[in-house]
Amino acid sequence: MRYDYIIAGGGIVGLSTGYALLSKYPKANLLLIEKEETIAAHQTGRNSGVIHSGIYYRPGSLKARFAKEGGKKLIEYCDQHSINYDICGKLIVATDESELTELDKLYQRGLENGLNIEIINKEEMKEIEPNVNGISAIKVPMAGIVNYKQVSESFAKNILEKGGELKVNTKVVDIKEKDEEIEVMTNQGTFTTKYFINCGGLFSDRITIMAGVDPKMKIVPFRGEYYKLKESKSHLVNNLIYPVPDPQFPFLGVHLTRMINGEIHVGPNAVLAFKREGYKKTDLDLNDLMEVLSYPAFWKIAKQHLRYGIGEMHRSVSKKKFLESLRKLVPAVQLDDLVKTESGVRAQALTIDGQLVDDFLILKSKRSIHVCNAPSPAATASMAIGEEIVSYIDSLVLV
Repeated sequence: MRYDYIIAGGGIVGLSTGYALLSKYPKANLLLIEKEETIAAHQTGRNSGVIHSGIYYRPGSLKARFAKEGGKKLIEYCDQHSINYDICGKLIVATDESELTELDKLYQRGLENGLNIEIINKEEMKEIEPNVNGISAIKVPMAGIVNYKQVSESFAKNILEKGGELKVNTKVVDIKEKDEEIEVMTNQGTFTTKYFINCGGLFSDRITIMAGVDPKMKIVPFRGEYYKLKESKSHLVNNLIYPVPDPQFPFLGVHLTRMINGEIHVGPNAVLAFKREGYKKTDLDLNDLMEVLSYPAFWKIAKQHLRYGIGEMHRSVSKKKFLESLRKLVPAVQLDDLVKTESGVRAQALTIDGQLVDDFLILKSKRSIHVCNAPSPAATASMAIGEEIVSYIDSLVLV
């Protein structure tokens, strides 16, 4: 069967793109394929559930713009479809004077991004989070929480109601782009389409290469390991507490997040995963691992961030070391308060010259669009990303 559009990837970005396409082109013939037996099985279903404000991202970047725009669209969508969320706000906390300069830089960046934020003192912090430790903080009132798997399921339901198709257990194995169409070969047969959209997450680079496009980057998988506070200690945290992040690294550090179900999750650290979907320390895929270890750019970035990486690995193997990082923010937490919970894997693009891609990366060929880097805040930004991809469609044949 010949389709107008085929989307590869049943995470929130692929699903939001399908929803956006059928909202704009209701008569379009659309197929969304997902290699797992369920949607939202990987990054979408394993993230922290935070609705990000956009404070962290470079002014003018896609992340800054899409987080702010996408967050508003997401909230509107949740209101329309009766999906529970909470705009609870968060604190970004400086625990000592050495962090005040970076805190102020982050505050100025937030102002440049058009956010209604404020610097608060220790006493004001205690009114919001009585158990927090710090000397100053940025109050970010527009941050919130939601269940992104529930949002994804709603997108999928809407796609089906609008006449789209969704095929699970369907993995892309090759792609042939021709002048007038694209053949998408899968383990369930070959499908033909006018346009192909790659939202493959952890495998987006490999799918891009299948389509004959050189992304000039590789996905390096970083596992984020989490604990949760045992129920009797959940009162220690009201909403969201974040540290001042290291500006040289794309991770936000160990933080405390109230989930929409009331649980308090703590983490993540960030360690190299030995498998692209390596959620356990013991998960290993030799092909995945050798692809990273044979990539010269990886060793360049590893050398550059050696001290940071060693610290992350130490926290991975030592619960006590993990607790040390956490207690800088909430000193009342004890070792036996932490209960291991499921990990996630972040698909981080690393360019051939050894640079961590710090923005969303979307590439185009004549008949295909490839979302090659969409880590956090992609879930928050998903509706804005989907609408942006739809805006690219008319220009594709001109590439």
